[in-house]
Amino acid sequence: MTTIDELKQSYLPFGEENTRFAAHFSGKSYLGVLTLEQVPAFTVSFEAGCRNDWHIHQATSGGGQILIATAGRGWYQAWGEPARELKPGDVVNIPAGLKHWHGAAADTAFQHIALEVPGEGTVTEWCEPVSDADYRALA
Repeated sequence: MTTIDELKQSYLPFGEENTRFAAHFSGKSYLGVLTLEQVPAFTVSFEAGCRNDWHIHQATSGGGQILIATAGRGWYQAWGEPARELKPGDVVNIPAGLKHWHGAAADTAFQHIALEVPGEGTVTEWCEPVSDADYRALA
């Protein structure tokens, strides 16, 4: 089991509590900036059980998101597909326009790097929360 305190000791920037997007997360998350140049990259750390709402990275061209799991254990799910467990080293390529969510497993903290794929007209559309029942059903 990985704890938030262990993630704070990582070689990656841990960042600050993610208050800007707190309304779209169930639980606490933390956002660290790796770079804002060329391909914006961030660390996102989730307390155990924290996940973001369903969302879509919209773009008129290009866009999307790439996740690289770095610590702990988490989940990623695309709309209409089964959830996928994420462990350090796993990579998820999320095309623009795909509804999805990601976050920590119920029993451990989780961290990933989030890369914003460059595009035009990019915006994140936040949708409904992941239901507690659906989340609890994950093994």
